[in-house]
Amino acid sequence: MTPLRQRFVQDLQLRNYAPRTVTTYVAAVARFAGFHGRSPEHLGPEPIRAYLLHLVHERRASWSTFNQAASALRFLYRVTLGRPDVVPYVPYGKKPKAVPTVLSRDEVRRLLDAVPAGRARLMLQLAYGCGLRVGEVVRLKVRDIDGGRGLRLVRQGKGRKGRLVPLSPRLLEELRAYWRRARPADGLFPGPGARGHASLGHLQRVCHRAVRAAGLTKPASMHTLRHSYATHLLEAGTDLPTLQRLLGHNQLSTTLRYVHVGGDHLRAAGSPFDALPPTGPSEPPPAPLTPEDLLPPAAGA
Repeated sequence: MTPLRQRFVQDLQLRNYAPRTVTTYVAAVARFAGFHGRSPEHLGPEPIRAYLLHLVHERRASWSTFNQAASALRFLYRVTLGRPDVVPYVPYGKKPKAVPTVLSRDEVRRLLDAVPAGRARLMLQLAYGCGLRVGEVVRLKVRDIDGGRGLRLVRQGKGRKGRLVPLSPRLLEELRAYWRRARPADGLFPGPGARGHASLGHLQRVCHRAVRAAGLTKPASMHTLRHSYATHLLEAGTDLPTLQRLLGHNQLSTTLRYVHVGGDHLRAAGSPFDALPPTGPSEPPPAPLTPEDLLPPAAGA
């Protein structure tokens, strides 16, 4: 590891960045250096611009990938290299705002029913029942379940933010039955890998197979269950600040996007056309038929 990379990693760790973020940022900076064949400490605004244009036009990177690279480079130059003057030359891309895919309650039931009873189904039930991200599901600890209060603690959510979410009595019984069968000691869903928990990729594949088996036509994934949780709570009357805390969002603006996908809220909005006073018919009514209209046409007519 070069001294610059080691310092970059340490700077990220000192600011408590998640290990996955550290890995992503290091890889992004390594690709930038590899593109130019030089260390970033010898590169400035124009090489950065050339690399970002390369991401857009040649690699056709997604805007998420583009913004990850921009975030990594901004941190590198602002903190590790101590060159904040370079940061304004590293723009963020404007991501298109896609409407999240949301399943109806019946579609959620069909998806869950398509997974055989057992550990995998329980993990999908937690994703929907508690609005969890896939990483939060697989990292769940036995000690995170507070059965007496009907709550579960999310210790390491996105951005390493902890939060409490309510746990339904039905789901709590499912968890207790699973614990009696599996007897996990620490992690609720242990796995054979070095990280000690179930594989995120495997769980995503289970979900995709269930989507097909349930005959769903929507592009659903594990994260769709979280979107559905949020939308269904909103439609049931949960206020936005509460929903923001349940989802662990930093900004209320992130939570507000669920207002745009909640079907009940959209239907309740109605249309201003309904408030207009009645108007006359658009076309005059047809004239009443006369006796002559009822006679058969004359011969030769």
